[in-house]
Amino acid sequence: MHYQLIEDQNSLNQLCEQLANAKVLAIDTEFVRTRTLYAKLGLLQVCDGEQLALIDPIAIEDLTPFWALLTNEKITKVLHACSEDLEVFLTAGNCKPVNLIDSQIIMSFLGHGLSLGYAAMVNHYTGIELDKSESRTDWTRRPLTEKQLVYASADVDHLFALYPRLLTEITEAGFLAYAKLETQSMIDKKFTPIDENEMYLNIKMSWRLNPKQLNALKYLASWRFQQAKTRDLPIGFVAKDHTLMALAQSNPDSVIAMATLEGAEAIDIRHKGKAMLAVLAQADQADVNSYPDKIDRLDEYPGYKQIFKQVKAFLVAAGENNGLAIENIASKKQINQFLTWYFDLNKARNNANKVELLSSWREPLFGQPLLDFAKKGYK
Repeated sequence: MHYQLIEDQNSLNQLCEQLANAKVLAIDTEFVRTRTLYAKLGLLQVCDGEQLALIDPIAIEDLTPFWALLTNEKITKVLHACSEDLEVFLTAGNCKPVNLIDSQIIMSFLGHGLSLGYAAMVNHYTGIELDKSESRTDWTRRPLTEKQLVYASADVDHLFALYPRLLTEITEAGFLAYAKLETQSMIDKKFTPIDENEMYLNIKMSWRLNPKQLNALKYLASWRFQQAKTRDLPIGFVAKDHTLMALAQSNPDSVIAMATLEGAEAIDIRHKGKAMLAVLAQADQADVNSYPDKIDRLDEYPGYKQIFKQVKAFLVAAGENNGLAIENIASKKQINQFLTWYFDLNKARNNANKVELLSSWREPLFGQPLLDFAKKGYK
């Protein structure tokens, strides 16, 4: 299908007025994120089967009509591997889509693994080999070439054409509701505000630190994220993880002392040493009762490896009983999340509603049997 390029407000308004009557929209985005925290939106693609439009978000100031399509519950939106697209919708439009389904998730429930690419899906159903040579292009540069625009249009052209077949197959397999819920879970995660006070938990080896050191790391990690947001820089561009770890462990009292620490990046100390010294001083003033608890490691729990194997075997069997592969049922991370909660490590029992194996579509399949199984073997 030939595309139309939308480069002015009136054209966008007219397009979105027409698309508001669609039952299904195939949507994609092109963006750049190399030296920024937030993705820079370069192009929006949309197809309703009758028209295929490429919207230039750099030329058009107000994208509100397009965001309204995403929040129109009467229109089904289909995207492929939409995790990063969701971040774009959040940062560019503060727009949380409704009635959206991810075709990559559909394909996973149809037995194609968790990360089947768009080109592989198109090839699977049509035999067409898509040209992916423009996948690394700078979508914020203007003008875009004809080759780039054709490439971008293919991302929604085939998706719209394939969706009825995907819908039929997932419905016949009995997993449509699961695919919708799994997509919604991803949307909800992306739109859950980041807790800056918990960012230190994402730093590797933080379990090695005592409560006072963890408190310093918490302050440093929060400061780094605030800096990244303010300056729109990748977190690692502000300061590296191992720099924060070295500072939290040693709590140096001068920039000169910082420079001698093993693991601290010289460039981090040179550019941010004074600022980080101020953060450490602020952390020192915190009430000792507010320090984080020492982090308990799941893999040090008695018998963890054996317990993990048994839980995984239980889930494999639960999946087979329901025609699902283990990768759909539970990842290693999800099993570990359940065990962390079950063993009540790091006050995990406070987060029962966040345990993915005990919620959403998984809960009625095996939630209570999993709990019974765990109680039987690991009281």
